[in-house]
Amino acid sequence: MVEALLDRVRSVPRYVTCGRVKRIVGLVIEATGLDAAVGDICRVRTLNGKSEVEGEVVGFNGDRVLIMPYSGLEGLQPGSAVEVMGHAATVGVGRELIGRVIDAHGEPIDGLGPIRPNRRRSLAGEPFNPLRRRTIKEPLPTGVRAIDGPLTIGRGQRVGIFSGSGVGKSTLLGMIARGTAADINVISLVGERGREVPDFLEDALGAEGLARSVVVVATGDVSALQRARCAQVATAIAEDFREQGQDVLLMVDSVTRVAMAWREIGLAVGEPPTTKGYPPSVFASLPRLLERAGTDDVGTITGVYTVLVEGDDFNEPVADAVRSILDGHIVLTRELATAGHFPAVDVLESVSRLRDRVLPTSSQRVMREMQRLMACYRDKEDLIAVGAYQEGTDAEVDLAICMRPTIAHFLRQDPDDLSDWQQTLAAIADVDRSVDATRRSLE
Repeated sequence: MVEALLDRVRSVPRYVTCGRVKRIVGLVIEATGLDAAVGDICRVRTLNGKSEVEGEVVGFNGDRVLIMPYSGLEGLQPGSAVEVMGHAATVGVGRELIGRVIDAHGEPIDGLGPIRPNRRRSLAGEPFNPLRRRTIKEPLPTGVRAIDGPLTIGRGQRVGIFSGSGVGKSTLLGMIARGTAADINVISLVGERGREVPDFLEDALGAEGLARSVVVVATGDVSALQRARCAQVATAIAEDFREQGQDVLLMVDSVTRVAMAWREIGLAVGEPPTTKGYPPSVFASLPRLLERAGTDDVGTITGVYTVLVEGDDFNEPVADAVRSILDGHIVLTRELATAGHFPAVDVLESVSRLRDRVLPTSSQRVMREMQRLMACYRDKEDLIAVGAYQEGTDAEVDLAICMRPTIAHFLRQDPDDLSDWQQTLAAIADVDRSVDATRRSLE
């Protein structure tokens, strides 16, 4: 508590620099007379002094400081006073946050009373020395067989969940949060509909998952600055837990909406639009955010980042950039979702770059065999569907047809039916025995 008070005293500026609003264009306030740096927090007061708006310095135009507010601009006019608070954005961190739902400023929104964190942390993560990263050698079970088997995630790995809208992404995230072997979950909900937030907390995450989670929320009706800040707040909180030696699961839903918020900010300050209207700074900011997850000397952050692909185009700019940065990608398809296959993970289009490092050797062999049979069936699926394939033409296709129900049973899972690590390994062994038995029966 004493350290928290000292941090607050240190954050109080020794002097306040004041300026004046000269112009408001769109979402940006232009002010003069300020000595400020990019990232500094500012307070803008109305001329009558009855209200104030907080914002953040996002750029400069000649001698004018460009400030983007966290909320609306109502009541501001030319001549309004602008104060520089003398510090960049920070967030309170510590175990007091576990089980709570907070906004992009670290303030509670769950009605459970105030949070008094024992220390604060900057939102801007320092570049991480790659030689300090421990090698990833241990799996992080998620409770989802379709991931833990063919797409095994390691502790400290960063993976993306790529999907269109309405294919079960939020439900899958809730399953992972409840079933993970991580010590703590930090979940960032960016740009969600207000209705979906309580649905996710109550149905997908549940009381069990929330009890060991920190949830950071910025709904779609808040400013672009708050939506972008939401992911940074969650990452900073996860970094603090990692430094305490914890295994943290960081989930950001979704990186696409973070990129869209960055696009709004970039265009508002005059950046030129490039691919699909995204300014160059978006693609420079993505690796800075995503690289903050991973291992360090004492703990791990396993990053799960959802990517909402536009029009089910998995090669659109943000999806393509994120896929190139992460250590694996999990693809959810609408075809599987509409067929009632949950989770709608397309194993053949997905990959975990660390699976063969963290999955036992015997299970690796079974998963490769399963994927080979799935690919064999997909290659002849049209012929099979119209009855043009004749049994006995190809022994591997015959085996793939016979094994299809067993493989589907392994990959399908009800949202409430979580599978621990030993159960998943036992299910993989059952698939192996079934393949051997079916092959012998066909010979």
